[in-house]
Parts: sequence; C-alpha cells; structure tokens
Amino acid sequence: MAQQTKVGMVKEKIKEWIVDGKVLPGEKIYSENELVKMFEVSRHTVRQAVGDLVHDGWLYREQGAGTFCSTQLIQGHPQSRRDAAGKTIGVITTYISDYIFPSIIKGIESYLTTRGYSLTFACTDNDPEKEKQCIETMINHNIDGLIVEPTRSSSYNPNLHYYLEMEQKNIPYLMINQFYPQLNPVSIILDDEKGGYIATDHLIKQGHKKIIGLFKSDDLQGLNRMQGFIRAFRENNIPFFPDMFVTYTTEEKDFIFKLMTLLQDSSTRPTAIVCYNDEVSLQVLNLLRDLKIKVPEQMSIVGYDDSYLAEASETKLTSVTHPKTDMGIEAAKWIVDAVEKRENEEFKNKQKVYDPKLVIRKSTATVSKPAVERKQVII
Repeated sequence: MAQQTKVGMVKEKIKEWIVDGKVLPGEKIYSENELVKMFEVSRHTVRQAVGDLVHDGWLYREQGAGTFCSTQLIQGHPQSRRDAAGKTIGVITTYISDYIFPSIIKGIESYLTTRGYSLTFACTDNDPEKEKQCIETMINHNIDGLIVEPTRSSSYNPNLHYYLEMEQKNIPYLMINQFYPQLNPVSIILDDEKGGYIATDHLIKQGHKKIIGLFKSDDLQGLNRMQGFIRAFRENNIPFFPDMFVTYTTEEKDFIFKLMTLLQDSSTRPTAIVCYNDEVSLQVLNLLRDLKIKVPEQMSIVGYDDSYLAEASETKLTSVTHPKTDMGIEAAKWIVDAVEKRENEEFKNKQKVYDPKLVIRKSTATVSKPAVERKQVII
C-alpha cells in the first residue's frame, strides 16, 4: 500500500471515530504506539496522519499530555462557532500543527472562551499569497478582531493594505512574535536580540571562541537573534571569522548541507553552534550524530524557544525560553479589550516585550575541561 494511501486510511478512520461520537471533543485519542499497532503502519505514517488532522482542525496537541479531539467541532466537523456573545476572533499563524504554535493557540483559546468569544483559525505556511487569502476570508466572515503572526517579516509585505483596511473598518488587530514595522502595530514579542545574545554569551563564557550562528533570514526573529549573536562577540572581544553565519529562508532550507561542509573541514570546524530554534537544533544533532561528532564533548549546541523538542532527544538541549501560552493569553486579553473598547495598561507603548531566559541542559559544556569533568558540572 502506498504511503499516502496509508496516511489517508488512518486519517479517515480517526475522523470516523469523531463523527460517530466514539471520541468526544476534548477527549484524548490513542497514543502513537497504539495507533501504530492498531493500523499496522509505520510510526512515520501515524505522525503524518495525526499532523494533517491537527492542521485541519480535527485534533489538537498539548505538550506533554498527548493529542485530543478538537473542541471547535459542530456536528463532528471542524469549523468556527459563534456562541451567545456573537463575537469571533480570527487567529492567523505561520504554522499551526507543530512546534510552539499549539501552545500559543491554547493560551488564546483558554481566555477567549471564558469571555464568550469564539475563534476561527488559519495558517499561512509563511507564504504571503496564503496570508492574503487568509485575511480576505477573515474580513469576509466579519471577524470582530484579529491576532496574526506576520509572514516573512524581514522584507516588505504586499498585504499591508488589508491591515489598513481593517483599521478603516475599526477591526482591531494585534501581531505576535514579530510585526510589520511599516504599520507600527500593537504587538507582543520576545526580546529576540537579547535571546541571541544570552545564548552566544553562555557559550563564550564556557570558553568557546569559534561559534557558528544558524539563522533564518526572512523573518525578523532570525535577524534579531543574529544581531544578539554579533553583540555577544563584540562585547566579549571575540574575533569574527569567515563563515560564522549559516542562513536559510522558508524555501531554501539547505542549511544542513552548508553546515556539513563546514563541519567536515577541520580548518573551519567550530566548537559550538547557536541555532535559530529547537527544530533546527534537532536537525543539527542528527547531522552531528551522522558525522560522529559528540555533543557536548566535541560540539556544544544552543536551541531557541525551549519547546518540547528541547527534551525530545537523548541529548537535552540548552535553549532560550519563549512565553508560548502566556503570549497567547496576553494577546487574547488585548483583543477582547480592544473589541470592547477598553484601555489595556500593558500596552501603553503599543508593545509588550517578554524577557527571555536561558535554560541550561546537557548540550553545552566548557571547552577547557575534559569530557568526564564536564559531565559532572552540567545538570
């Protein structure tokens, strides 16, 4: 049976359970291992099927708890729902099915539902054309407010006029994680420049001098983290060197090949890597494993977002924190206040900025001590 056919079979059976009421909204579905045995398919097939159902709104994930039937169902089908309050908030993210986004959405939903608001979700896959379609749909459905994560925020966005149209129609909107500078919108962000700085400074304090920064270049988050990376070098008087940056974009995800070239050459090989996020860090860990480079004995790695992925591998990742659920709750509070025309003291300057912290785990170690001693000092 072809891979896609198997995926489709698993998806249809899970949807059948939901439609028939065998799995109710809010109930946990079978574990990944149980689904593998039940359908006699590979773990990859189950993950793809469940990921598709999360993306389509049938299921949602809770970090550390499992996968659950969506609470946003009407007659067994995912869709937005209006309740007695008659108010609907649109939520647009770049991605929705994996990583930190379910936690952000959970925070948004947990607050809005207590206030009698309903939600409608969409994701852009970090594509401006899809963002256009999402915004048009939201406006046509008469949303009362919009929470949006911008698409490719490091460059000019062709959809700015839609946000200006919402302003003219008095539809409040708020941006999370990043923002379009041209609009100067209300936004909730993490201090990513500081995040990049503390990640790099930690490695420098451990004795690393040849550190590579691996950053996404078509999002403001990546550029700001890179800025912090550079500041750490400057403030610690560490010399810059060629190939200290490996960058990639949404379409051009060839950073593993670029990094592999640097790691195979002993003259360019660093002793540490600062990664754009935890997802990237896991890919780097896999590459290092293939190249038989030990972490942290021969290479230290710092991730970003302190997601569930930071503890998903054998080597637990040192990672910069991201507020996730708290960011979602704060976004929901502001949008409700804006819809109900109340002032929010948290946003006097139109922006709330979270302060990142570094969670130190076992993927980083001091370069000047032997491996046995390093293991003793890292908790």
